[in-house]
Amino acid sequence: MTVCVALLGGSYDPVHKGHVALGSYFAAQLQVDQLRVIPAGAPWQKEAVTASPEQRAEMVRLAFAGLTVPVVVDCQEIERAAPTYSIDTLRQLRAEFGPQASLVFLMGADQLRRLDTWRDWQQLFDFAHFCVAARAGFALDGPGMPQAVADAFARRLGTLEHIRNTPHGLTYLAQDFAVDISATQIRAALQRGATANSLISPLVLDYIEQHNLYKS
Repeated sequence: MTVCVALLGGSYDPVHKGHVALGSYFAAQLQVDQLRVIPAGAPWQKEAVTASPEQRAEMVRLAFAGLTVPVVVDCQEIERAAPTYSIDTLRQLRAEFGPQASLVFLMGADQLRRLDTWRDWQQLFDFAHFCVAARAGFALDGPGMPQAVADAFARRLGTLEHIRNTPHGLTYLAQDFAVDISATQIRAALQRGATANSLISPLVLDYIEQHNLYKS
């Protein structure tokens, strides 16, 4: 049976229950051998992150600790001195796992809408599959979706079984799954002194308190 690894990247500033739910959902659907969670180092499309790379990686470890699937926190992007690009990360992971492994990049619909701004975005399919979680009613031909991305995604649509057992190049849209949690909103709540315990795991909240993060 093909080795299947799900990849979940993000700034994780802070990591929240939406990230964990997304990873857990596709890990179960694909019966993955490993969930590889990849905190971004210097995400070139975002403003500066608040927590340090080490703090974000530790919060990810705490947040994903309870999953039954094997979870690996991959710090390769943090360890790079330069801005991080997904294409470089996928190249490195493909070299690590070999040509036959199924690598599956997980993302939300909002990220998919910006895919054409990523470096060498059309080459990404040469290294991984793409599984996207979207709200009910989301459509590839809907507003805000770049035509080139919609076309590339639509012509590659495959089943979860096919994705599980082939190396790369297919796409899947889960229209029954979406979690509306924004790290920006969480940071704002924490700065106001509001509790965010419905949005963040208790272990991560404790860590944030201990390290006095996201205070105004």
